[in-house]
Amino acid sequence: MSSLIAQVRLVDPAPARSVPVPATDPRPLPDATGRGRDPLERLTLAGGGRTWTLPEVLDELAWSALVVVRDGALVHEAYADDVAADTRLLGASATKSALAHLVGRAVVAGELDLDAAAEVLAPELRGTGYADVPVRDLLRMTSGTDWVEDHRDPAGPASRLVSAALTGVGSVRDPATRVGRGAAPGTRWRYSSADSQVLDLVRERATGRSFAADLTRLWADLGCEHDALVLVDGDGVAFAGGGLAATARDWARLGLLQLDGRGTASRPLLDAAWLGTTSRPALPFTRPGRLPSTISTHVGFGGHWWPLDDAGRRVAADGSRGQFVAVDAPSRTVVAWLCRWAYDDAWHDRACRDLAYLALAAVLDAGAGPTHDREDPP
Repeated sequence: MSSLIAQVRLVDPAPARSVPVPATDPRPLPDATGRGRDPLERLTLAGGGRTWTLPEVLDELAWSALVVVRDGALVHEAYADDVAADTRLLGASATKSALAHLVGRAVVAGELDLDAAAEVLAPELRGTGYADVPVRDLLRMTSGTDWVEDHRDPAGPASRLVSAALTGVGSVRDPATRVGRGAAPGTRWRYSSADSQVLDLVRERATGRSFAADLTRLWADLGCEHDALVLVDGDGVAFAGGGLAATARDWARLGLLQLDGRGTASRPLLDAAWLGTTSRPALPFTRPGRLPSTISTHVGFGGHWWPLDDAGRRVAADGSRGQFVAVDAPSRTVVAWLCRWAYDDAWHDRACRDLAYLALAAVLDAGAGPTHDREDPP
């Protein structure tokens, strides 16, 4: 039986229920694509037992869009035949990194305490596996609950969560209230969209703002160019762990914000401490190469961002079937690369993810340029 993830429409999604995220103050990115040679023109990379050209990798990963921004300006922009600059692309779990931005703004503003227990902010979590879990452990997916993220199990909790988001029937929060405790918080990492939904719940209770409302504030501050949309369930609650659809350029803006806490905004939105919290692995078992190999051997986990090195100089937002926003802080380069490879074959999915991470590193290197001055991130 095909999983729901395999059936998701990633290009120009038309979910049963959604809420808009309007672009109320659009400010186009500076365009440097016509100045000098395209940095990706001669890119090749080795992986999967062979050498690839960029067009070959794009075809293999069933690409939709590839945007590269350096020093705040577009240096490469390309789209598949059925995609345009104003096409909304579902980021799937890359949405979790947008959620991290919203949580970070609440923390920086003093609205949310990372050491607060989830049940203090959301009393309905009492008696569940999330009751005494600190917000910090929700952020780094070390809640210790017994949630199982298996999208190939049609009867599992992860499939029920995605079903509620896709059909607009049921609840994206209810599955999280049914989990128990598997380990003490902070002692084990396990990938969990339930952690993301609970993280958004406590953020909402602390700020009084829904996911879509908070994202609308961010969209205006970043000058995003196009309206986005967010999938919601039957109660109008956002799928904060995987429901944001935005254009490739606006996905890139979310990466630019991770560079320095300001990105394309007119003022700082996040501070250096928050960028460190989200970009660097906090625990030995969340370092790159230490996560379960079924996830990836290329990355670790920070705070809803995936570091590619221990120092957090390179991080990525990562969604199923190839939704990536990769950030290289020293060279101030961001890559938004969105794909739609097949999902039902687990080995094919894993091979595509491995190739994608090798390709992201090569594109970041090429986009940064051979003579670009490099400095450590904040």
